[in-house]
Amino acid sequence: MLAGAAIFVGLAGGAGVWLFKRLIDLAHIGAFNGVGGLLALAGNWTVFLIPVLGGIVVGLILHFFVGEERHHGVAGIMEAVALAGGRLRYRRVPAKAVAAAISIGAGASVGPEDPSVQIGAALGSMVGQVSRLSDERVRTLVAAGAAAGIAAAFNAPIAGVFFALEVVLGELSAGSLGVVTLAAVISAVFTQAVSGPQPAFHVAAYAFNGISELPFYLGLGVIAGPIAAAYIFLLDASQRTFHNLRMPRWVKPAIAGLAVGVVGIFLPQLFGVGYETIGSVLSGETFAFGIVLLLLAGKLILTPLSIGSGFPGGVFAPSLFIGAMAGEAFGQAMAFVFPQLHLAPAAFAMVGMAAVLAGSVHTPLTAIILLFEMTNDYRIILPVMLAVVVSLVISRRLMHDSVYTLALARKGVRLERGRDVELLEGIRVDEVMERENETLRENETLTEASEWLLHTRHHGAPVMDAQNHIVGILTLQDLERAQNQDGEKKNNLMVGDVCTRELLTAFPDESIGAALRRMSTRDIGRLPVVSRDDPRELVGVLRRTDMVRAYDVALTRRAESRHQTHQIRLGAYSGAQIEEVRVQSNSSCADKRVSEVSWPQDCVIASIRRGRTIIVPHGSTVIKTGDVLVIVTSSGDAHQKLRELSQST
Repeated sequence: MLAGAAIFVGLAGGAGVWLFKRLIDLAHIGAFNGVGGLLALAGNWTVFLIPVLGGIVVGLILHFFVGEERHHGVAGIMEAVALAGGRLRYRRVPAKAVAAAISIGAGASVGPEDPSVQIGAALGSMVGQVSRLSDERVRTLVAAGAAAGIAAAFNAPIAGVFFALEVVLGELSAGSLGVVTLAAVISAVFTQAVSGPQPAFHVAAYAFNGISELPFYLGLGVIAGPIAAAYIFLLDASQRTFHNLRMPRWVKPAIAGLAVGVVGIFLPQLFGVGYETIGSVLSGETFAFGIVLLLLAGKLILTPLSIGSGFPGGVFAPSLFIGAMAGEAFGQAMAFVFPQLHLAPAAFAMVGMAAVLAGSVHTPLTAIILLFEMTNDYRIILPVMLAVVVSLVISRRLMHDSVYTLALARKGVRLERGRDVELLEGIRVDEVMERENETLRENETLTEASEWLLHTRHHGAPVMDAQNHIVGILTLQDLERAQNQDGEKKNNLMVGDVCTRELLTAFPDESIGAALRRMSTRDIGRLPVVSRDDPRELVGVLRRTDMVRAYDVALTRRAESRHQTHQIRLGAYSGAQIEEVRVQSNSSCADKRVSEVSWPQDCVIASIRRGRTIIVPHGSTVIKTGDVLVIVTSSGDAHQKLRELSQST
């Protein structure tokens, strides 16, 4: 069934991305030929209005048809795969695809790959959810859809597979590899059938002239790393800046569109994706050194502005543009300094593309393979690998997170192998497991077991023997297999005959992160928890719902830990006394604004912890029951007064 779903996702993903590309073409024609033609009657300088108008249209579409999202693009997919079993809000994707097409068509400095990945991933999630597949299989189909999206966007199926494994899943397993590869191949076959097998860029003939050139490519990697880190930093800074601007959402893309439009008057190569400019550079066309640097700086600034303001689109293609310009500039400089070596700047541009991409997205294999598939040129593999590794190492030293994971990290989500295990490593199994064990006996009939599972609405239960030792686990899959046997034999089967006896178990004192990884290896929804002293003694059951509770506990602990750290630092830096009080119901300060409470003299409320949220209070901030107030005071007599204010009257 999963293979059939992968074929459908690959075919539908390829078709969806093909339609998305056609939509971009239509949007570009309508924007620059239609609207642009009318504006040109007043002068060519009016071209700057096209991205502004596009930003307004895009902002209105996102406001009325998409709404607020926790994370955008690939980061949202990564979070859904890690924390929500791959369940995406796929109904929003058509509106987001239209908005992305208008963004690119109107000249915003964004790429087509994030929307392409979202199209494929949403299709995978939709198929998994409609088919009511397990979380692990939905995750696999989401990754398959992402691979199909990359394969169709760049005509690069192998890179699509590596992207899905490196970015979306974060791990390689035999089961997921086959499904992901199948979807990517089907998507690429469809794309090549309707668009042709040609690579994205046509590259002039280059040759690697020997080991003497490697130091130059090493130098390019050294330069590409900081550029990639700057790209990550500017993207994050722009997103946070626009997020904090208090203005209607639809206005923000118009502001970025104004910046893009004004720069585009002088550097029209910065409108849209920029593939034509990349192709010109790779084919050997020479640009003035100053123009190359301006294109590099322009894309490095305009892409974060466009993404941060809300223009939907990708960071992948812009990083290729930045890398191509960085490599071209470096190659021109080295060719000028060492004319006797006959260095080809275009070769450095090609290597620079992979180096900046790897440093930005932290996906070295994807970057290397994508470059080869997009250019169809395998002649300088050693320089590419060297530059990619050096760029990645330097970029990670400067910015630990990638363009995708930084936004997640800012909200406390740290991914490892596609799971948010960092939070969960501090939670023990016995803190969240179910201790009231509902079990089955191995001498019960299958009919009794089926009725019990139906009544309790469980999908499985541990199986115990006469000595009350755990001997296996019975799941709905075990019952389905038993139903396929002969009628007479089926009627005589007991629970012990069909239950799964090769058990995966957890121990009470191990971390939830370790248990989660063990569950994912077998795609199972529950783990029996057994004693370390006696592995036959059942002490609890760990289910997927317990994982949700564990994550909630972990987030609360992280908030408390950060809050405590904040208090310690505040006290150390100020030398003042730090008081922490919890507001009780019916207290004199509950449900009042901070400005309405008669606080003791020389007291300042530094912060308020409300659940997992840390609030920096203002005079208009309303204090709620259950809030924890951190108060800085220089008065030794304030303690008792603060307690009286916060306690019930």
